[in-house]
Amino acid sequence: MAPKGSTFKSCSCRDETGKKLGRKCQRLNRPDGRWSSTHGRWNYQLELPPHADGTRRSPLRRAGYANQTDAEAELNQAKELLNIAANDQALARQIADLITTAVKTTKQLPSPEEVRRKVRTGQHLNITTTLGEYLPQWLQGRKTLRESSRRSYASNLKLYLIPSLGHIRIDRLRVADVDRMFEEIDELNDLITRARETCDPVLRAQVKGRRRVGAATKQRIRATLRSALKKAIREGLTEVNVASLVELPSGKAPKALVWTPERIAQWRTDLDTHIATMSARRKRLWKDTPSQGHGHNLNRIDAYVGAPRPSKVMVWTPALTKQFLERAELHRWYALYYLIAFRGLRRGEACGLRWTDVDLDVGTVTIRWQIIQIGPEIFEGQPKSDAGEATISLDTSTVTVLRTHRAKQNAERLAAGDTWHDTGLVFTDELGRSIRPNEVTDQFERLAMETGLPPIRLHDLRHGAASFLLAAGHDMKTVQETLRLSSIAIAADTYTSLLPQLARQSAEDAAAIILNAEPAR
Repeated sequence: MAPKGSTFKSCSCRDETGKKLGRKCQRLNRPDGRWSSTHGRWNYQLELPPHADGTRRSPLRRAGYANQTDAEAELNQAKELLNIAANDQALARQIADLITTAVKTTKQLPSPEEVRRKVRTGQHLNITTTLGEYLPQWLQGRKTLRESSRRSYASNLKLYLIPSLGHIRIDRLRVADVDRMFEEIDELNDLITRARETCDPVLRAQVKGRRRVGAATKQRIRATLRSALKKAIREGLTEVNVASLVELPSGKAPKALVWTPERIAQWRTDLDTHIATMSARRKRLWKDTPSQGHGHNLNRIDAYVGAPRPSKVMVWTPALTKQFLERAELHRWYALYYLIAFRGLRRGEACGLRWTDVDLDVGTVTIRWQIIQIGPEIFEGQPKSDAGEATISLDTSTVTVLRTHRAKQNAERLAAGDTWHDTGLVFTDELGRSIRPNEVTDQFERLAMETGLPPIRLHDLRHGAASFLLAAGHDMKTVQETLRLSSIAIAADTYTSLLPQLARQSAEDAAAIILNAEPAR
């Protein structure tokens, strides 16, 4: 049945009792019966389908149009919307609900083209869900996620997706909205850089606890949104996965490079230039804003870590690694750094290692847990992947280092007495409590700087363990199994670039033996 509707005029005049006359005002009509062109405003009324229980629904009434043409145009738009349902009564009720909600919230009718598209693609018609409402529900419904992945997704939601996109209705999300989010992330990166370079306390307060977001992290943020929208499409909440259409720089890991003597020499030159530049900037800032006190003083760690390097992934030679370990031997986390350097554990795996998973008599450790830090939060979970759960062999020197470490920990347990926390962890603080992974990284950087070594990331000790296996003549399969990578392709992609560099370094080392030898007398 075609929807019934009509246009008419009404006004705000009142009778002697104060009651509005509405459509009954005699001034609305001319003597010849035509509508007055100067009095009243145009309206329309449209009958809507009944509710699901058969009860009558209030008609759609809209008022305030300057002429009949405008009123009839919107009336026809409302009729067009109802006609989309044809003889489908259930769909007709949904469209009526949509019309009522839209008029109440936006004062406008929905677009017939958009409604047809949603009907054609099986989407819900009356969507009011925002990304801020949907994303937490989506994450909660992911029952099979590893805890580490869940925490990573939650961090992406909390830090980036919900603050930037949470207010947008899920069916109205556009590529431009996601692009704008990544532009905000780039602005945050610039702010963090300026805060480090200038030591401005105001800027530092704004970015406290935040880290620069690299290309790989941006890829993970987009992957989180893409996964959520994929499910939203299956649920009929949206039609297009706009996250798949966003262009980002490649998040592919850079090739690993070895710290050769030539690269170290260039880095030292670049470091001097970097320190001079940072010092000049901070002195200018201090001069312009004396209230900041000693903000111009250069932080040595900032300069050391921030200086340019040939690649983000740099690897020490065996000699440089030995030099670091000799310096770290005096620190309580020496055994942790030793284990990473020799057997390639991830930082979180080393922090989460338990004595029950260590067999020093047999010479093995079993990786079952890891401690992850995301922002200020610390949590324990399973390894990164199924391949990460494995038993690896220990060399004799690593067994000796762990035995010495256990003896020192036992002495700390006796000294702590009742204040000792029996966590069962291999690496703890003085009271047996778990250690914070970020503090392990910070201490590693300080030790490397104090040793006078070129900078690498703590994770690059793991890369170094792979490079030493390759230098010793082992194949990629051994590297994959030792580092517990999910595929040999990942091992080859990451470490193939090291082979010619290691060959060059071995040639240099062999030549040095001859050139530095004392001549025979």
